[in-house]
Amino acid sequence: MLLKALIKYARVSTVGQTLENQIESLQGYGCNKILKEIQSGAKSIRIALHGALEYLREGDKLIVTEIDRLARSVKDLHNVASQLEDRGIVLVFLKEQIDFSTPSGKLMFTMLGEIGEFERDLMNERTAEGRARAKKQGKHMGRPGKPRKNLEHALDLFGNREENKISVNDIVKMTVVPRSSIYANAKDR
Repeated sequence: MLLKALIKYARVSTVGQTLENQIESLQGYGCNKILKEIQSGAKSIRIALHGALEYLREGDKLIVTEIDRLARSVKDLHNVASQLEDRGIVLVFLKEQIDFSTPSGKLMFTMLGEIGEFERDLMNERTAEGRARAKKQGKHMGRPGKPRKNLEHALDLFGNREENKISVNDIVKMTVVPRSSIYANAKDR
């Protein structure tokens, strides 16, 4: 099969992460195009990936640094890999040294995908257990709250909003206390 185009795909999940390591890993493979994305793979639409999949033609090769950069579930991984295979496109994962065009590559791909999903499930389970334990111990979950004086000021304004002709939106802007906190604490006054 004559290789026509070599496409590279790099993705990180959040803005705080960097694509540098993936791009460095992809260097030296020559390519027609590198598609980069900062997007969670779990629940969002990955525009660059969809662009790559549309761009690829029979005989092309898609190179990805790691399996988990392409998909976040085994089902999604198999769907993408199957689509590419059906279209005559070669899929390669550098870190795992998997070339999906070979039988052993397909086997490794399936096993590593299952292991990756298992690891994510374990991590989510441990995180949930840690949150439950912290909550049980009375530890604050979530972002730190605003200083108590801000809340008191917001509640004073809220209590007198009609006579001062001030809206809840204005109170939120002035005190930087979330609307939900104002309403939740106003019940107790």
